[in-house]
Amino acid sequence: MKPFRKHVALAIDGGGIRGVLPIRALMKLESVLGQPLNQVVGLAAGTSTGSIISAGLGAGLSTAQIYQLYCTLGEKIFKKSTRSLFWPLSRYRYPGEPLENALADVMGNLRMGDFWETSPQMDVVITTYDLVLNRTRFIKPWKDEYADWSVVAAVMASSAVPTYFPVVDGRYVDGGVGSYSNPCYLAAYEAIFCLGWKPEETTLISLGTGRDPNETRAGQPSRYMAWDWLKPTLGAFMNSAADQQVHLVDTFFKGLDFRRFQVELDESIGMDEPSAVESLSKYGDRMASMILRDQFDCAMGITPRRVY
Repeated sequence: MKPFRKHVALAIDGGGIRGVLPIRALMKLESVLGQPLNQVVGLAAGTSTGSIISAGLGAGLSTAQIYQLYCTLGEKIFKKSTRSLFWPLSRYRYPGEPLENALADVMGNLRMGDFWETSPQMDVVITTYDLVLNRTRFIKPWKDEYADWSVVAAVMASSAVPTYFPVVDGRYVDGGVGSYSNPCYLAAYEAIFCLGWKPEETTLISLGTGRDPNETRAGQPSRYMAWDWLKPTLGAFMNSAADQQVHLVDTFFKGLDFRRFQVELDESIGMDEPSAVESLSKYGDRMASMILRDQFDCAMGITPRRVY
């Protein structure tokens, strides 16, 4: 693995329980570095599950503590019930209280502005989509309008995936609604234009939460009914938007040490499948191997997807 530069930024995609994958990889990386990751990273940007990891690091949690949080709370947060079984007849599948309570247990009354007052200082950027203003909000510790926001509230707003969790405060939903399910471009912009870091002194690590296998066969789409288009269309939007962010960083941030890592999943894993924690942990080990060998994702146009 190439040494990191003076400044290190981290960007983590959304994906629900699939956050196990990047936090497991970061746990392995932290072990190799021999020091807490929050002592190395000066900027952490996250969407949805990525916001949980980013906020956890900013709050001083070790990667092992965050990983354990996912392992122990997945079943509680995504607990199957009559609501989840018949969710098309209800507004959402899972109540938000289990996640909110779990976050409050580890983050307490921490405010976003508190991240700016820690030593070493960390910039934690959390995305959420504001349905009232019809735009993405970037919740940052150094902005006056967000300094007094509860970290728990910010993470809940970023994690409120439509149909899975209730809308927060009547207006906020998952930050991945739009182009920021992969916040790597956001992190690059924050580092260079907001924090004033020089590209040649900055390393940006971007971690995905696994790419679903392509299950569409040649000729199959020509027989699709209207409802058959939902999954492939959503998949195309999410994958294309995520890869577009990678290409934007590659194109407009020359000199930046940009490293994008993603893992091809051998099977489809839903964001609400806590039973897949063991499999996701193995994928996380695979991603850790990629990080330590500088084997970047194919979206960067460097290595084939299945080279690990």
